[in-house]
Amino acid sequence: MVEQRPGPSRDVVVVTGAGGMGLAIARRIGSGRTVLLADASQAQLDHAVGALSGEGYAVRGVPTDVSDRRSVDKLAAEAVGEGRVAAVVHTAGVSAAQGAARTILEVDLLGTAHVIDAFEGVAGPGTAMVCVSSMAGHVASLSADDERALATAPADELLGIGGVQAVGDSATSAYIVSKRANQVRVEAAALAWSRRGARINSVSPGVIATAMAKAEAEGPSGAHMPAMLEASGAGRTGTPAEIADAVAFLIGPEARYITGTDLLVDGGQAAWLRHHRPA
Repeated sequence: MVEQRPGPSRDVVVVTGAGGMGLAIARRIGSGRTVLLADASQAQLDHAVGALSGEGYAVRGVPTDVSDRRSVDKLAAEAVGEGRVAAVVHTAGVSAAQGAARTILEVDLLGTAHVIDAFEGVAGPGTAMVCVSSMAGHVASLSADDERALATAPADELLGIGGVQAVGDSATSAYIVSKRANQVRVEAAALAWSRRGARINSVSPGVIATAMAKAEAEGPSGAHMPAMLEASGAGRTGTPAEIADAVAFLIGPEARYITGTDLLVDGGQAAWLRHHRPA
């Protein structure tokens, strides 16, 4: 095998989160580009970089804690140092079965705001960003004032918003609020990104076959997942490759007129919850 080494002439794609979804996305969009893969877990990062390197990708791991703005700024600076930032895909997150409410808010809500803000500063003509949210955001119940604040408040004020503080110690509520915040934050950010000739969107997966979904299935609410999938018509979990396909579309030329919106990729689960779930 001939090792491919990153060079300044390559376009750069940044993928946060080195789990199953992040790895699938890196494989789907990383060919012929320099891939910067970011994760808070050095072990997971090493594993993913090793797998991609072995498949011929030009990839480098960057340890990153998205809840720390300085860490995200460092990632953005490293991306610019490698070449033109063509795409940023933010998948890093914590599920309700994986962390306490405070951790979920710091990583999923605040971390996403950090990544959007940091990469807005380095985005240029043609840059496209996709934030991976969740179909859970589509079933959130927040006031218009809370949604407006989640969309536009400075990042350092987000955890003090009433609707955020109201989640208390509920990891599930923290996850739902965080994922709705991701969606509205992307909507509000689109104007600033457009002024830089760039685009930003979100993807909201349903139940996808990843380690995160496995942890959820083994948690308190896991027993309801197979029934929901069957009742909603999907009859199965989604695959990381299907999310990677959606991301590839949103960062590609076919989506050049799409920005500030959310693509729901959930096999109809949110629609079932809204309109068909028994009372």
